[in-house]
Amino acid sequence: MGAEFLLGVNFAIASLLAAAFLTIALYDDQRLSARWFALGYCLGAIFFGIELFTPLAHGGLMSESLGYVAFLAALVAFNTGVSRFYDVRQPVRFIAIVLVAGIVAKLMSDTMPRESFLRMMIYQAPYFVLQAMGMMLILRSAYRHRLDTVLAGLLGLTALHYLAKPFIALATGGPGATPADYTSTLYAVIGQTAAAILAVAVALILLVILVRNLLSELTEKSETDMLSAALNRRGFERQLDLAGKGKGQPLSLVLADLDHFKSVNDTYGHAVGDVVITAFARTLRDATKDAHFVGRIGGEEFAVLLPGYTVSAARIFAEDVRLRMQKLQIEGLEDGARVTASFGVAERAHAEPAISLHKRADAALYAAKNAGRDCVRAALPLTVAGGATPVSASRAGRSS
Repeated sequence: MGAEFLLGVNFAIASLLAAAFLTIALYDDQRLSARWFALGYCLGAIFFGIELFTPLAHGGLMSESLGYVAFLAALVAFNTGVSRFYDVRQPVRFIAIVLVAGIVAKLMSDTMPRESFLRMMIYQAPYFVLQAMGMMLILRSAYRHRLDTVLAGLLGLTALHYLAKPFIALATGGPGATPADYTSTLYAVIGQTAAAILAVAVALILLVILVRNLLSELTEKSETDMLSAALNRRGFERQLDLAGKGKGQPLSLVLADLDHFKSVNDTYGHAVGDVVITAFARTLRDATKDAHFVGRIGGEEFAVLLPGYTVSAARIFAEDVRLRMQKLQIEGLEDGARVTASFGVAERAHAEPAISLHKRADAALYAAKNAGRDCVRAALPLTVAGGATPVSASRAGRSS
């Protein structure tokens, strides 16, 4: 009765986890991977249901074989979810070989005594291979973090537990003379207890990882400007605050403003104005690197955070973007019409607050506008300026 109760518990756990992953799939952008996880746990519930049903219906090898195939399918579905979630390709041909060889070997070994160590090892070997494959898929991922490594470790432990089961069976009196006798054995109690613990541990870590990614995606969406695909003001200010806490490397801020943007809207309409905004944002992103952040902090005002850049390097960056905009033909504008931009640059002084850095870059931007627009101005270092916000003219672009 103890093993039957545990089988019922495992059936309930697998069913609840399948429902949990289906719920995640409703909200997760990577919902296809969550659906595969749900399918895997659904097939796992079928396996536990068959194992529970077999002794009650006095089933035999046919029921056992159906459960075996169901659990193999559950592991394949789980690994498919892992491969899609971590963007790692599965060795499909190898999996097919494992499935075919495992099923054939299992059917051939059915003629052996159930207490045979070789028979039990043949039964468990495909489980071990497929679960170990799930671990390897995670370890091969370029997007692996600490929690993902923990999940890989749990999958490895689960794989080893399958190899250990024949030894446990020998030590505890075997799996029973017939499939119907399985639930009355100590081996069944130990095996189902271990299965429940490992399944719950793997599922909980996986759910945490999925929820972590879901929250990250929701945060990213809430901090992204829908038109330009750049960070919105909230998202950019958060990155500026985070970067301001870093030490040991220069940090520069570039503020940019499209020149005479109101006249673009008035002349060509807001639809073309949106195209201009999109084109400018794309030009800024094309000029940046992975560690840089582009934000739209106003209607036609953008900001670029440049970790690792001195004011000189940031000025060169701004000049590059300015020249790109001069040459850019934007759809919707008449032939020969160009949109230009003005830029203000500032480098963070030691322990300077983010708000102070922003004010100095803003002052440099206003200096660029006052100098005739379509140019770059840089704030002098705070230590040189003595706390004020004077600016120096860029060597390129228009002069004052």
